[in-house]
Amino acid sequence: MRFMVFVIDTNSNSGSNAELRSIDQFDAELEGKGSLVMAAGIAGSSTGTLIDNREGRNEVHDGSLNGEEFYSGFWIIEASTESLAKQIASDASKACNRKVELRPFL
Repeated sequence: MRFMVFVIDTNSNSGSNAELRSIDQFDAELEGKGSLVMAAGIAGSSTGTLIDNREGRNEVHDGSLNGEEFYSGFWIIEASTESLAKQIASDASKACNRKVELRPFL
């Protein structure tokens, strides 16, 4: 089963050198266990483009969804159970020193 772990932040590129080393070590451990599918950081909400073309609206807006917190990165992981995925997400939160959100990857 695949799951997505979203990193929740309030600033873009806010990771300290120690946090970045911790994330790199966590990534290496996941890869060593065969649990890492993909991981990446993403730019802040202000760099996004919000597009709504439902029912032909064709609306394009600078920025993303409003709010103080946003997703600043993610992992896509492979886990045999939801319980294991929750443990990996907990370890991810510790590694990046941020809240994370876990969702099944459909």
